[in-house]
Amino acid sequence: MQDDRRALGAEGETRAAEFLATQGYRIIDRNVRVAGVEVDLIVRRGALVALVEVKTRRSTAFGPPELAVGAAKRARLIRAGAAWLREHPREARRFRFDVVTCKAPVHPLGAWQIDHWPGAFDAGG
Repeated sequence: MQDDRRALGAEGETRAAEFLATQGYRIIDRNVRVAGVEVDLIVRRGALVALVEVKTRRSTAFGPPELAVGAAKRARLIRAGAAWLREHPREARRFRFDVVTCKAPVHPLGAWQIDHWPGAFDAGG
């Protein structure tokens, strides 16, 4: 069961990275640890750098995936973002926190549903 969830999460992260690339983002890093926090994706488009949390689900039975980024997770991501900016002071003139949600198809030949939530939250919480 845990391996299935990990595989689903990894597939969602790959789909999210591919989707963001089609939107003009360049993937800077994937699954990187910053300040003790695992960050799914760090992407760049022009002067903007976004730290991206990817949430992947097979169904919305337990609610929409974008709501799974709660206050504690946001606080950890904000801490990671601040640390990343300290480590890369010249990398970003603009910085934000995005969420990408990926819903796996019910049928193996179905299409993934991918939604991008730019600026999903800010350092104010």
